[in-house]
Amino acid sequence: MIRPEHVMTHDNTGPVISKFNSIGASRINNPRQLVFTLDHDVQNKSTKNLAKYYNIETFARKHSVDFFPAGRGIGHQILVEEGYAFPYTMTVASDSHSNMYGGVGCVGTPIVRTDAAAIWATGKTWWQVPRMIKVELRGHLAPGVTGKDVIVALCGSFNQDEVLNAALEFTGDGIAALSVDDRLAISNMTTEWGALVGHFPVDDTLLEWYEGVLKRLELRTFASATDSSIPPPPEHPRINRQRLDSVRANRLASDPGAEYASHLVLDLATLVPHVSGPNSVKISTPLPELEASHVPIQKAYLVSCTNSRVSDIAAAAAVVRGHKIAPGVEFYIAAASSAVQQESERLGDWDALVQSGAKTLPAGCGPCIGLGVGLLEEGQTGISATNRNYKGRMGHPNAQAYLASPAVVAASAIKGYICSPDSLDPAALPPTKAPTFFANTPDAAAASKTAAAANEPILPEFPTSFSGPLLFTPQDNLNTDGIYPGKYTYQDDITLERQAQVVMENYDPTFASLVASIREKQAPTASPSNSGAKQGIILVAGYNLGTGSSREQAATALKAAGIPLVIAGSFGDIFKRNSINNGLVCIESPELIADLTNAYAKDGKRGAGGKDGELTVNKGLEISVSMKDGTVVVKGLEGGEKNYIIKPVGPSVQELWICGGLEGYILKSIQADSPAASP
Repeated sequence: MIRPEHVMTHDNTGPVISKFNSIGASRINNPRQLVFTLDHDVQNKSTKNLAKYYNIETFARKHSVDFFPAGRGIGHQILVEEGYAFPYTMTVASDSHSNMYGGVGCVGTPIVRTDAAAIWATGKTWWQVPRMIKVELRGHLAPGVTGKDVIVALCGSFNQDEVLNAALEFTGDGIAALSVDDRLAISNMTTEWGALVGHFPVDDTLLEWYEGVLKRLELRTFASATDSSIPPPPEHPRINRQRLDSVRANRLASDPGAEYASHLVLDLATLVPHVSGPNSVKISTPLPELEASHVPIQKAYLVSCTNSRVSDIAAAAAVVRGHKIAPGVEFYIAAASSAVQQESERLGDWDALVQSGAKTLPAGCGPCIGLGVGLLEEGQTGISATNRNYKGRMGHPNAQAYLASPAVVAASAIKGYICSPDSLDPAALPPTKAPTFFANTPDAAAASKTAAAANEPILPEFPTSFSGPLLFTPQDNLNTDGIYPGKYTYQDDITLERQAQVVMENYDPTFASLVASIREKQAPTASPSNSGAKQGIILVAGYNLGTGSSREQAATALKAAGIPLVIAGSFGDIFKRNSINNGLVCIESPELIADLTNAYAKDGKRGAGGKDGELTVNKGLEISVSMKDGTVVVKGLEGGEKNYIIKPVGPSVQELWICGGLEGYILKSIQADSPAASP
């Protein structure tokens, strides 16, 4: 169990309140632990959304919770600005990009809505301690190459799940020259890389950055001292001299000779600007190569918690001064926070972007999550300084989305196609070739075989087996946007029945109807209290299933559709958390995935659809998964029967399943701790 320093929730605070109430909790365990930030759907001025925001604020006031209203900025940026994310602490958020806090030496990691409710009620939740990977950054970046290029190149080069569900420790002599804004961008997108944590060291660069923050706070105090009309501000509760001096005096570092699960190396001096996509962070291309292709764009975005800070806006402004946005291109800008926008306005950078023709949006998420104005339309191509370019996330599924640094986005908006800024000197860059990487990574398949098998004790009310028809989605990195589209995420009153109707809509629009037709032919499933066989449709997918955002509905929609168990080569941890918390069982079986891929995927490769072009393969296979000894039997595979061995879920996961998920488990704990429960 972990007890984080702080837990942040944003627009999803509403559903967390419902969960908090449903588990029978009546008070917040530690109000100082909580932070509410409204940032996702801030353009939505409908009566329904404003009422939701009002109810969240009312709850915050009632329970003395720190609250930041819509317009103040993106939660992750606020947590850094306001010191909730602070060196040598652990802060979590019900949002996948809490990895960003690693940029300031804080262990930031995502939790999900149900975890948030558990922390509100008890101060803690469960966490599976991840493997540690060292990511060594050597050398120095060439002029014009940024932290965004570093993480885009890493995502595209180590794109075989090398860091999946790991905690990354960034080391190396190249770190000292990376600004804190660069570190925040890199840490932020370690989420897309598949990691749970992206942690930078607390070094002189970071400490000097905090000295600058303190100086700005002290200037406020000085202004109040020289102007009697300005009341002196109190000392900042989290960013103050005493706390910073304590960090400076107690510097921590990993032990010499510490062992890691693997060791990755990037020579920064070999890196040129990179562009991610289209529609996948697993694909990255050196900018000079892509620029030669002259890819036209219709939209450009300088928004999000990744690259919309003061330095990012300044970089984009330097590119657009004296120019106008290209005809036929819309360029949208939104600061990461109101404080960022105010500083950028003071510096003249914000006005430079506006004068070039950029369209302003309120400080918040907006287009990055597929909400509000300016989304990609069918057939359009966009380039963005955000963190995700999943198919359909920023608009229509039949649009193309690329990711790049703010300067490249601004240059592309000016010229109308993906290109480098004029200030980028090709002669100062290293040769355009693959950057120099080194990896020492254990073979994942071999590791899974070692971990397989072993008999697990079965708790009395947990099913001894799961069985039913097998559906195969021949796709790696099937993300939560594909499983549950973002446009439904903040419809808090959506029913489970409706979730089942839209499940997989962005991946395979026919999936929900296919599942429904199979369920109609099935016998009734066993009840949750039945310790015998549990029947249902068994979904089998590729690797890194459920990567991406923290939306809980990706798990609940599958379960609502009648899928009690999912098998994959590997899982995105945040999807796995949501599944465990909601009673959807997750099992890994690389061997089964390999056989299904060879038999039914196009050209024996995942990601190209089935042999007949289908996105969901339904060949009438039947599967049975024993929770006693890990035996998996698949009938009908290649006309016969094949057996596999998997590692069954342990007692901890079984107990959560029996309780109906984490909500039920916390309710049970609260009832056990209440005076009425005492003899």
